[in-house]
Amino acid sequence: MTKRRLGRSELFIEPLVLGTNVVGWTADEPTSFSIMDAFFAHGFAGIDTADVYSRWVPGNDSESERIIGRWLKSRGNRDKVVVMTKVGSDMGQGHRDLSAKWIVEAVEASLKRLQTDYIDLYQSHWPDPNTPQEETLKAHDKLIKAGKVRAIGTSNHDQKLLSEALSISKRDGIARYETLQNEFNLYTRDAFEGPVQDICVAEEISGIHYYGLAAGFLTGKYRTAADAQKSPRGKGVVNNYLNPRGLKILAALDGVAARTGAALSEIALAWVAAQPGVAAPIASATSVAQVESLVRGARLTLSAEDLKVLTDAGK
Repeated sequence: MTKRRLGRSELFIEPLVLGTNVVGWTADEPTSFSIMDAFFAHGFAGIDTADVYSRWVPGNDSESERIIGRWLKSRGNRDKVVVMTKVGSDMGQGHRDLSAKWIVEAVEASLKRLQTDYIDLYQSHWPDPNTPQEETLKAHDKLIKAGKVRAIGTSNHDQKLLSEALSISKRDGIARYETLQNEFNLYTRDAFEGPVQDICVAEEISGIHYYGLAAGFLTGKYRTAADAQKSPRGKGVVNNYLNPRGLKILAALDGVAARTGAALSEIALAWVAAQPGVAAPIASATSVAQVESLVRGARLTLSAEDLKVLTDAGK
């Protein structure tokens, strides 16, 4: 596999990032350790989390970062892992927060939970309409200068916000966002395709995109409303993806699977990784078997013809 550079930073990753929103939620600590072990053993290094994962579970206090921190310490592999986390979600303040005051406080909490002296990629999780981007970017820049963060990225930014952020960084000579983490998959494309993607390509911003498998829909296991009843995610799948367009995409995936022998999930991830401006899709796993499939997807190269068939199916 050829490693991909994250923006213009000195960070390089393979074309797959392990998402850890399930760590401490649907994957307990022993399972999470085995998943990260398997991911790392296959030669992958990028692990993405957030301070807010997974505080939506009663009694859960940022367990994803805590479990990752314990794994890093027990394995002694911190220098070989690209640790990505995020700041800005509601952590009890009652609102999204990218103020300088909060970033200074939040980064220390993340460093402590992760049991590390530095974060490789620190990302603004959600836009904060109450804080000027200039304030956020200057706070991030100070973290880089202090050695607590190696590079910064953003998430859920549209064309206007991303352009504004890049202009501020250039104007003030401060750190810029090197990555963009938006929702992007074969079904949901509008948050990245078009103007945002054009900016990323032109400015060498690397996309590391979440929901690469559209909440599991692109695995092919949800084809009817009855299928969807078998999973906690099922209701969302029925509401968002189980429609004529979604079924057309599954049919295209089926066709490519017949030609390549790859699983639908592997093909869906390979499609994301092949798009201009993308460094890697983010995908989570709750078992080692799922990690094995994700790895196959990262190593799968689709033909130009298959890429076109898949792209056209979602138009």
